[in-house]
Amino acid sequence: MPDLLIELFSEEIPARMQAKAASDLQKAMTDGLVEAGLTYAGAAAFATPRRLTLTVHGLLAQSPSLREERKGPRVDAPEQALAGFLRGAGVAREALSVRADKKGDVYIATIEKPGRPAAEIIAETLEKTVRQFPWPKSMRWGSGSLRWVRPLHSILCLLSDEAGADVIPIEIEGVRVGDTTYGHRFMAPDPISVTGFEDYQAKLKRAFVLLDAQERKEAIWQEASNQAFAVGLDLVDDRGLLSEVAGLVEWPVVLMGKIDAQFLSLPAEVLQTSMKEHQKFFSLRNPKTAQIEGFITVANRTTANQGATILAGNQKVLSARLADAKFFWENDLRLAQNEGMSRWVDRLSNVTFHNKLGSQKQRVDRLVQLSADLAPLIGADPALAAQAASVVKADLSSEMVYEFPELQGLMGSYYSHAAGLPDDVAKACIEHYAPLGPSDQVPQTPLSVTVALADKIDLLTAFWAINEKPTGSKDPFALRRAALGVIRLLIENNVSLSLLSVLQKAYPNADLQDLLGFFHDRLKVFLRDQGLRHDIIDACIAVSGNDNLTVLVKRAQALSQFLKTDDGDNLLQAFRRANNILSQAEAKDGVEYSYGADVKYAENAQERAVFEILDRQEPLIEQAMNAAEFSNALAGLAALRAPLDGFFEAVQINAENAVIRRNRLNLLSRIRALGVQVADLSRVEA
Repeated sequence: MPDLLIELFSEEIPARMQAKAASDLQKAMTDGLVEAGLTYAGAAAFATPRRLTLTVHGLLAQSPSLREERKGPRVDAPEQALAGFLRGAGVAREALSVRADKKGDVYIATIEKPGRPAAEIIAETLEKTVRQFPWPKSMRWGSGSLRWVRPLHSILCLLSDEAGADVIPIEIEGVRVGDTTYGHRFMAPDPISVTGFEDYQAKLKRAFVLLDAQERKEAIWQEASNQAFAVGLDLVDDRGLLSEVAGLVEWPVVLMGKIDAQFLSLPAEVLQTSMKEHQKFFSLRNPKTAQIEGFITVANRTTANQGATILAGNQKVLSARLADAKFFWENDLRLAQNEGMSRWVDRLSNVTFHNKLGSQKQRVDRLVQLSADLAPLIGADPALAAQAASVVKADLSSEMVYEFPELQGLMGSYYSHAAGLPDDVAKACIEHYAPLGPSDQVPQTPLSVTVALADKIDLLTAFWAINEKPTGSKDPFALRRAALGVIRLLIENNVSLSLLSVLQKAYPNADLQDLLGFFHDRLKVFLRDQGLRHDIIDACIAVSGNDNLTVLVKRAQALSQFLKTDDGDNLLQAFRRANNILSQAEAKDGVEYSYGADVKYAENAQERAVFEILDRQEPLIEQAMNAAEFSNALAGLAALRAPLDGFFEAVQINAENAVIRRNRLNLLSRIRALGVQVADLSRVEA
């Protein structure tokens, strides 16, 4: 069985696009081959800054011949129907046969598709893939119509087996397919002929190209760690930067440098961010002081002086960058120490939050009020919450955050300390943005929780008020993330409050019932990820008090555990039976049976036993529900199991006596109402 090797060689592909492009190449080619009848044993795709590569092994040498019988219209069908069938099947009328069918004689078309050589199918699939490649951004060059991420220079496409390797004969927009690739741009620029994937990968390595991105990453990380260890420093873990750097080089050469002493007074985060964002440097930390003291840069070639010239140039550029950062830091620090943060807050009047929602200063004013309102519900001091909310956005006006937006919050913390504000206020400056993602830690100090909730609730209610809601996959203002943040802040800090009331306080004139539904949708996703069934969540959302998310989650967790027991499962069946009988009777009679059952109409011991157990358990269940002790409430419901079983065995609900029938239906209503206190059990699947 032959093997396939494809390489698309171009100018530098942006690092952020490489992994997906390799995956897209593999998917487009293999899907196309299989669709045409060419199955394969395995495939792998690779990317370097200048090439996308695909290897497919164990291909069929040609697609199998296919014979298909397609049933057509009856022989007495109109000519128009027959003509349409002939066009669709691609056969002549003379080629049709007739076969008896249960509805009469019908025409049968026999369609034969002969197999095709693999080379022919590969050529078609490759051209289609190249012309329709899904780059996020692409360009045209010269006079051709082909679009690619950067100018495409050559295409390698080989089909090889034990007998040798053959070039697939194809030309795309003047780019002729061959058996040639190229090594490192500077260290081995000459063309290289190859005979298959193993030969290709080996020759590239000798030409200073590591084809596998994972191999490049491992080489960078290992060498950087070793060099850092040799001088007593720790390499700061940054896997995102590692992936990016591995996409910038084909032959990684790790070089280590020191940060000039004059910049060591800068906060470690400033040093790390400046080096990462501007120069793609890794940071080296002193484990004793936690200070960033050195850096790792990765060159794309070896040099005669072991990278000394490259390192000197990088050091010069870094010093200029850090000089700017030092200037911003010292100016900001001086202002915070001398004037506090009021000037920065005032400047927010000139920063637009949204053209329909005013400035960042107006948003801060809303946060101050909402934080003061929330504080008592969370156990924070209202005055301190208002003070924290008034400054948490101040650093957006600072020079440092203007240069490095990703440091917002963190710099606010430094400046709050410099301004002499309480430690909890400085902490809230950092933590009010959290959690940003599902793996982020949730703030736990009451002040940080208060301001973080206010920040996210204001964001949601403000955009809901102007009807800027997420649609489909579009969520430009990250409202889904904000809603999940509110959910986690409440649940993980065990905060019990009426969310709808808080939403209405944030934006009193907006209709926010729909926003509560949005929270419920995000909560469903959150709880399903924790293993709770969707029907159990729906059953708990369907009852009153569903805007207290912390209580709602406790209710769902307790119900989930209860339904795993025999008592829970059997009681569910009894409640479902009671609800079905009652619902059918109400629909038939056009009335609601909720007046109240009377024990004096009970005709036997089993019926009286239900009255007795309800009288005994109702106050206990109500007490447990008021205390949000849902496990106890469900245990109280479980006591109904045996009496209900006996009741349904001994009693005919739809008795001939109308008074008895009505009384029994009202008794079922009492049972249903008791169950609905915990959850709408009718929504729980069997």
